[in-house]
Formats: sequence, structure tokens, C-alpha cells
Amino acid sequence: MGSLKFYRGPEENNSDSHKANPLDPEEFRRQGHIMIDFIADYYKNIEEYPVQSQVQPGYLRKRLPESAPYHPEAIETILRDVHDHIVPGITHWQSPSYFAYFPSSGSIAGFLGEMLSSGFNVVGFNWMSSPAATELESIVMDWLGDMLQLPKSFLFSGNGGGVLQGTTCEAIVCTIVAARDQMLSRIGRDNIGRLVVYGSDQTHCAVQKASQIVGINPNNIRAIKTTRSTEFALSPELLRSTICSDIEDGLVPLFLCATVGTTSTTAIDPLGALCDVAKDYGMWVHVDAAYAGSACICPEFRHFINGVEGANSFSFNAHKWFFATLDCCCLWVKNPSALVNSLSTNPEYLRNKASDSMQVVDYKDWQIALSRRFRALKLWLVLRSYGVANLRNFIRDHVKMAKVFERLVGMDERFDIVVPRNFAMVCFRISPSALRKAPSDYDDENGIINNVNRKLLEAINASGNVYMTHSVVGGMYLLRCAIGATLTERKHIIMAWKVVQEHANAILSEYK
Repeated sequence: MGSLKFYRGPEENNSDSHKANPLDPEEFRRQGHIMIDFIADYYKNIEEYPVQSQVQPGYLRKRLPESAPYHPEAIETILRDVHDHIVPGITHWQSPSYFAYFPSSGSIAGFLGEMLSSGFNVVGFNWMSSPAATELESIVMDWLGDMLQLPKSFLFSGNGGGVLQGTTCEAIVCTIVAARDQMLSRIGRDNIGRLVVYGSDQTHCAVQKASQIVGINPNNIRAIKTTRSTEFALSPELLRSTICSDIEDGLVPLFLCATVGTTSTTAIDPLGALCDVAKDYGMWVHVDAAYAGSACICPEFRHFINGVEGANSFSFNAHKWFFATLDCCCLWVKNPSALVNSLSTNPEYLRNKASDSMQVVDYKDWQIALSRRFRALKLWLVLRSYGVANLRNFIRDHVKMAKVFERLVGMDERFDIVVPRNFAMVCFRISPSALRKAPSDYDDENGIINNVNRKLLEAINASGNVYMTHSVVGGMYLLRCAIGATLTERKHIIMAWKVVQEHANAILSEYK
């Protein structure tokens, strides 16, 4: 970040200046300008840095003092340390060459909305604590629901409703809690050990974590096997047979998590058929569209959530591919009272006329924590600053770039596309045929080819030019190229493929 500017004001080394009120408006204005310039320069120069941090564990403790300063330090001094010591330890999620995990796409509107939220610093646990925070959230969630063409039963206008959680993990904890308490009210609280939660072997680990948190027996968490022949989607037939087997064993089906856009391959579970199975057994169905839900605002992708009308809840992460900043998970439920019944607390010190009137939403009762931030501001700014048409086009551009990468991979016979691309992520690997000289050359072909692809990924990331991550499905080690960083352009896709080829050439030369 060599071109970063550090603005040294006359107060930089004057400790007396720090005796002022910590929220002095003029000092805030001065430091705020410096911080904005610092961040703007960071983005201007972001391509100068290795995408994945190259530091070693424990690097920072060696660079920073052993204790906090006794006397105040100027913001200019602090930012120089950020530049010298913090930036080297950052993996740059906003880099245009970041293709790992799933994107965490940012935007000017998202940043400014976060700034506005932090600036107001309201704690909107109930309506009375900050009416605008509650009411804007309800409005924005209905706007988003309309954009996704969610059934009216998920919207406030249809007696459902939406809430902004921090992450998918939190959303799933809340929905499993609601499902658990509904079921136990029918079969008795002492039967919690009989409850079963279902997903596929591609379902996010958040379901396992949430299930354990709410007291589900770890032995009663089902990860139903998927196969390449079904593109790693959950089979309704296998779900039904698994449920029947559990019922025969005296267990109680409770909760199904269906996924639209799994982490490993962006597989799409068949929502309609799965909801039909779950309905037969009185189960709660949650649809996790953490990554791919954003794309469903585009009419050409909306069919991926067909069948959502049979679910009880639906969520996606606006901090992934919707240009809001972390954290911002959008959760809709058909029956908000199920959340409220499980999560509400009503101590005397929070009693007020508005809540007692039952005419307002108190979001503290829709989430795990009591306190909550004004997250709706950044979504509101994103929606107003870009509009639906532009948001759709941003997503479409990323999908077009993924198609470019997919085409480049497909043109090289040494590589396989592991699964069909659904959105803006390409799953690929060096093919076994790239190594094979004769059918008997390798006794442990899968182990060898997996190791080759592992070496390829390590070499790509060690270069610092590109960052990708991996998964293992059906025994296959694959590389994931997830396109969605806001700054990514077609030239970065071409460069990424050249990096892949360069390192593949070097690795495969060992097997000639």
C-alpha cells in the first residue's frame, strides 16, 4: 500500500488533544476523513497484495508491544501500524482475484450504511428502543421478499415476517428452537432425545452446530448420502426411507434443512418434493439459500427456489452476494409466533405500552441475543443506491464471468468440470486421464489424483496471485472458483486461469 497517504495534523503528537470528549464532532470529522482516505487508498491498491495472507502463525504478537499504551496515540500513528502490521495478515476478501469459499461482496452503499448504523449506534431490541430500526427492518424484509417472489405467507402483509440475523448459523438455531418447542409441546418435554434433524451430506455444518446447541442428540442428526449422478442433491426417496427407519426405531422426525446452493458444489435440493415428504410427517422445513438466494432476484434463477411455498422458513446471506457487508442474514418465517414463543423474555424493565399493545414487532424475540444493531440501514442503502435492475445486472455479470472460466477449463482436456455450474462457482480438477499412461499405471488412482489436485491448490494460493479453496465430494478432491467479489472483471478471470495452467503444467510434468 505504498501510495497510501498519511495526513499529519498539528495535533498528531499532542497528547492534550485526546483529553477532549471521545465523541467530539470536529475531531470525529478530522479523523473520519483520514480513515476514509486510508480505506479508499486500500481499495485503489488492493491488487498489489497477495490475495491470501502469506504470514505465519503468531506473526503479529512478535510485531506489537506486550501491553496497551498508557498514553494516547494519534490516529496517524495507529494507521501506520495498520499499514505495516495488520494489512500483511489480511486475506483480502475484496480482492478482484479472491475466488475462495463464497464471496463477501462489498459496496460503497454497504459500507456507508454500516457507517450510518455505527454512527447512530442504537440498540434496537424492541420497537420502543428505536422505532425506526424496527420499522425499517420490517419494510426492507418485505421489499426483499417481493424481489424474491416469496409467497405472501412469508411477508408481514401475509402474517409471516422477516428478520435480519447475523449469520445463517443464528438463523438455523432460531428455527430449530422453534420447531423443537412446537413438537415438544405435543409429545412432551421429556422426549427431546427422540427428535431427529435431517439434511444431506452436503448440508452446511451450521445445522449440526445448531442442533447440538438446542439439545438434539448428536446421534439423531442425519446427513443423508448424495451422489454425483444426482449432482449431489438430496433425494426425496432417501429422505423418506430414512424417516421411516427412524420412526420404526421410535424416533420423531423434527426438522429438515434443504439447501439451494450447497457450499461444496452449489447443488440444488428439490424443494417441492422434499417439502411434500416433510409435510407427511409434520416436520419443519428450513430452506438455506445462504449463497444462491441473492441470485433468485433474477427471473432466470427464480425457479431454483420453486417449492419454497411448502417450507416454514427461508434464509439467505445479504453479506455474501448482495453487496452488503458482514454480517447480514435475511430470515423469513411463515409463523413468527413460533419464534416468539421460544425466544421471548419479558422482564419488567423492558415493559412498555407499545409492546403491551401487541401492535409492534419486538425483534429481540426473533433472535438469540437481546441487543441488536441497525442492520436494516445498510440493506436499505444498497437497495436504494443501486436499485433492483442494477443488483440483478451485478449478479448476472458474475455469472457471465463464471461461464468464461468454465469454458476455459472445458477447453483443456487435462481438466474435468466436476458438476454442472449453477450460479457463479465452477468446480473443477485435474482429470485422472491427465496422469494415466496405461490402465495399470496406478494402483490407487483416486488417492493419487486427489493429491495432485491438492498440490495444485497449494501452489495456486502460495503464488499470492489468486485465492481458491477446495472441497471433497464423492471421494473427489476438487477446486472451487467462486466468482463474486465486487471488483472482479473479466481480465481477472483470464489471469486466474493462466495461474491455474502455469502450476498445473509444473505439477503434471512430474508425471510424464
